[in-house]
Amino acid sequence: MITGSIDYCAIGQRLRAYRIAASLKAEDVAESLRISRAAVYRLEKGEIVKIETLERLALLLDTSLASLLGIDTEYYSSGEGFFERMRQLEQQSTHIYSHFDPFSFLLTSPDYLNHLALMLDESSGLQPKPDYSVTLSILKERKKQFYQSEPKIINLISLRNVERFLHIGLVGNLTISPGKKSERMLLARKEVFHLIELLEQQSFAPTIAITQEAIPSITFQIFYRDEQPISLAMSPFRLGELPNVTTGIASITSSNDAIKRYRHLFDKLWQNSAKDHQAIDLLKATLERF
Repeated sequence: MITGSIDYCAIGQRLRAYRIAASLKAEDVAESLRISRAAVYRLEKGEIVKIETLERLALLLDTSLASLLGIDTEYYSSGEGFFERMRQLEQQSTHIYSHFDPFSFLLTSPDYLNHLALMLDESSGLQPKPDYSVTLSILKERKKQFYQSEPKIINLISLRNVERFLHIGLVGNLTISPGKKSERMLLARKEVFHLIELLEQQSFAPTIAITQEAIPSITFQIFYRDEQPISLAMSPFRLGELPNVTTGIASITSSNDAIKRYRHLFDKLWQNSAKDHQAIDLLKATLERF
């Protein structure tokens, strides 16, 4: 029997994220464990009694018992599972410190998901084309959830990443026709205009800063509930130009030391970054150059 102060709900959430990462349906898990599909859904809601069940699930989902329990770092080798875990953590958070390339997906325009679908389709040279429907569905739910709860996003943006975003445009590969490339560069401009609008809307008030310093290539988010840090997520996956949702290993940890070090890095870069009207002027000047 499992006893003690264990966060069963969080275990259930990790089970769901790992199942999605493994491209398994609830019925697949049910068949492997010889339980009902309803029982799988109950497990993912945190209704867990036996440690033996978690051990079998960890083996099936190609992870460790320690990761399922939240004792060890979580690792995700697919965007699907990682983005589902992001959705869960965002739902629990009151504010999030974020560095994504070129900027947080949550701050993109309502049309961005349609553009991303096109880019993902272009990005793969495989035949038949991979099915990105699960990824897109999770991302859609993340955006919907964000607008309903609006956790505060403190978003550090690299000017170099924005410049590259504008230069390349919303493309999945670099072999598209010149006409299409021009269209996609215009779409990238619209996204930067949308970012400027968010800066100008005091009612929405996301906190955004633009840094001209060198910034880490790996993206990260630090999740807080009130003043208590929840988790640090680090990701190789990209949702900007030349997107990647399949190759790499993302990680999530609740290590206080890791969170402290990344927060220190964030604060150091934030201190010398352009904010408010300075950030708006910098983005507008960048648009004029492109």
